[in-house]
Amino acid sequence: MMSEWMDLKTYHDHVAIMRLLSDCMYADEEAILRELVEYQRMESRQLYGKSDAGELIGLIGIEHHSECVAELRHIAVRSDYRRYGIGRDMLMNYIKDSKIQILKAETDQDAVHFYEKVGFDIVSLGEKYPGIERFQCVFYAKQ
Repeated sequence: MMSEWMDLKTYHDHVAIMRLLSDCMYADEEAILRELVEYQRMESRQLYGKSDAGELIGLIGIEHHSECVAELRHIAVRSDYRRYGIGRDMLMNYIKDSKIQILKAETDQDAVHFYEKVGFDIVSLGEKYPGIERFQCVFYAKQ
């Protein structure tokens, strides 16, 4: 089904990237553009995507804190490609290719089950924002 795993820092279609970022950020266009610029500007951040027939269908945004510890900042799959394991595959391929040992993420109630299924350890952070429970998710790569 999918044809490519690509570095989005140099990808030409910023609108497609911003559309996917908006799916996981729930922010206004200005904030999404700022985040895209940060990915392009910062060496510690990486933005990768999957395509199908030349169209961007998913992305993951990673920030490295050290050689072996990274944070998953963004993950999104286009709605018509969800439930095919693309998000899981992007994460597992990144972990394997990067050789990181620990991948951390923070999420909400809507996405916590995805992280559990992928194999992350989950700890509730409690109600971090009024009425919104957040979760710390940590994946320990097997060496």
